[in-house]
Amino acid sequence: MAAAASRTLLLSLSHAAAAKLTHFPRHRPFLGLPKPSRVLLGFNFKPICTASATSTTEAAPAAEITDPEQAKHAILLERLRSRHLKEPSKPNSRPSSSAAASAVEDGKKKRKKFMVGSFEELGLSEEVMAALKEMAIETPTEIQCLGIPAVLEGQSVVLGSHTGSGKTLSYLLPIVQLIRQDEALSGRMMKPKRPRAVVLCPTRELSEQVFHVAKSISHHARFRSIMVSGGGRLRPQEDSLNNPVDMVVGTPGRILQHIEEGNIVYGDVTYVVLDEADTMFDRGFGPDIRKFLAPLKNRASKADGQGFQTVLVAATMTKGVQILVDEEFQGIVHLRTSTLHRKIASARHDFIKLSGSENKLEALLQVLEPSLAKGNRVMVFCNTLNSSRAVDHFLSENQMATVNYHGEVPAEERVQNLNKFKSDDGDCPTLVCTDLAARGLDLDVDHVIMFDFPSNSVDYLHRTGRTARMGAKGKVTSLITKKDVPLATRIEEAIRKNESLESLTMDGVRRDKARARITEQKGKNVRLSKSSSQSSKTKPLGVKSNSSTKVLDSTRSSRRKPSPATASRRVVKVGKTLKFSKIEKPSKTTNSSKTFKSSSGPKKQTGPKLSVAALRGRSSSSNKRETSSFS
Repeated sequence: MAAAASRTLLLSLSHAAAAKLTHFPRHRPFLGLPKPSRVLLGFNFKPICTASATSTTEAAPAAEITDPEQAKHAILLERLRSRHLKEPSKPNSRPSSSAAASAVEDGKKKRKKFMVGSFEELGLSEEVMAALKEMAIETPTEIQCLGIPAVLEGQSVVLGSHTGSGKTLSYLLPIVQLIRQDEALSGRMMKPKRPRAVVLCPTRELSEQVFHVAKSISHHARFRSIMVSGGGRLRPQEDSLNNPVDMVVGTPGRILQHIEEGNIVYGDVTYVVLDEADTMFDRGFGPDIRKFLAPLKNRASKADGQGFQTVLVAATMTKGVQILVDEEFQGIVHLRTSTLHRKIASARHDFIKLSGSENKLEALLQVLEPSLAKGNRVMVFCNTLNSSRAVDHFLSENQMATVNYHGEVPAEERVQNLNKFKSDDGDCPTLVCTDLAARGLDLDVDHVIMFDFPSNSVDYLHRTGRTARMGAKGKVTSLITKKDVPLATRIEEAIRKNESLESLTMDGVRRDKARARITEQKGKNVRLSKSSSQSSKTKPLGVKSNSSTKVLDSTRSSRRKPSPATASRRVVKVGKTLKFSKIEKPSKTTNSSKTFKSSSGPKKQTGPKLSVAALRGRSSSSNKRETSSFS
């Protein structure tokens, strides 16, 4: 009866809506409806009467409908959700290259569909929405519109977007909601040592950042998270794990250590996140990740085993890393935003080319002083530890307060330096660092200076991602020396054309230039050979000898050809000289062999005498060849 009443109500609403919409132009079919608070952007809407009865029954039961306008609004939203947010998950099979390409295309299509105006349309619960309101976050970003619905559907996905685009919330919000749903549906409660979600991060600083975001959400969603990472003491972490816990955030090495010591049990792990997955695979975390995932995969392979959902997050995704991901996580779906591997629109990029006579440190000072005078926070990137120390010493001598961030600084001191740099006091507005600070740090930086230009475009993207985060404005300045010009030119050109910066490296640019030079040289050789062949058709180069098939170029001898009589006399003289005496430097008759070959002499010119003449003025190897030809 309820279903029949629902279908009857739907038809009446549809006819009423159709009658009402006839008074408006066809290209504005929803002008008569009240302006909803939640609208999916970018859709070509169809009349409501095409909605199925099933979706209407699920969206608005007959007993709950009081206002026709609200009913139409609810029907519209549920129809859009069922159409665009509920897609069948892909089978768990090993993807081929074409499958990976189709997954990327699907991600592009989903990106166009999922751009919405508020988090409510993404299917988030009231608890999670309250946490977002407390954090003063109202509008979802592109990666959040893509990632949140996919994770809520239980898909294993790779979320690819530029740095500072809100990737942390794109996986934390849906996972927290799924944990709460598991508690409500199956009665699963948090237990000591048995987390249900594990977030792996490459560095301690990123772990702390993710942990703080999780704590902010837990104020309203009522779940418990802890952090275990390298650089901290084991005992306090053990005490925290002995209490009931829902989520563990930490570095792979420390989490594996706790697993080996029995402080973490795999039994309830359902959600696994690899934050900065590209960094993990690039910097040798692959064995630790495989070791952590092995028990989960064995559990999932059993007939009655519990599976797990995987979420990988990356700001860059090279082809090599993508192949590793597809091999390790079979059937995973790639979701990418339009800004992946491209420059951030709100950042300004400047390239300052230095001549060989200019002092690089003095150039840094000229760029840094005006920026600090404006009250900016500045990060200065160096390629090596020695370069970082030299920059820090130079700036200290010029009465500039700096803090360091590199591998030689202890973990606790790095955290203190970051706190000094982020403080509002402005005592240390300059951070001198290596690429250790280029990934995963959420800092409010106004200006990024590359004292040393990176060796590839991926590091360039990560460095520039420290500024212009979440739509803010920023500036990037690069000091370019002679050796940096090829790569810097390619990156500058790609930024100007808004092209992808996925796989540009210093070695790759040099190889491309070398290939271009080789191709150009081959083209010149082909043109020269064609011109020489054309000239040979019009001008004969030589004649054949009676005793040899070799053709000699008449232009080889610069001297005037002697007459046949003179040639015969020379040959006879040489023959007599060689017959009665040993001559080590026969230099007077160097052209006698050529003369004999190019002229037909008298009968005195016998084979042995020709071979002797050929020995004069030629190398030993050529002489042997000619002697064998004449004999």
